[in-house]
Amino acid sequence: MNREVTLPLIVDNRGELQVAAADVSKLLRTVGGRWLRLVEAGQEGLDEDTVAALTIELAKLADRIDVACIAHSSGAASG
Repeated sequence: MNREVTLPLIVDNRGELQVAAADVSKLLRTVGGRWLRLVEAGQEGLDEDTVAALTIELAKLADRIDVACIAHSSGAASG
């Protein structure tokens, strides 16, 4: 099953971006990493398989954001 995810960007009243995509992808990776460390530390109430699956999905989303930014930058440079 392939689902597209649309992330609203935080912009100011002039339409200028207020959150850098690199910060968003870093946050996604950080959250996943923290979840994994909690599981490794034996945190009760966390299912290892579920945390692993969610962490993988967060990393995939972060990768998609990074790839889209690279593509956008490459397109802007060649256009």
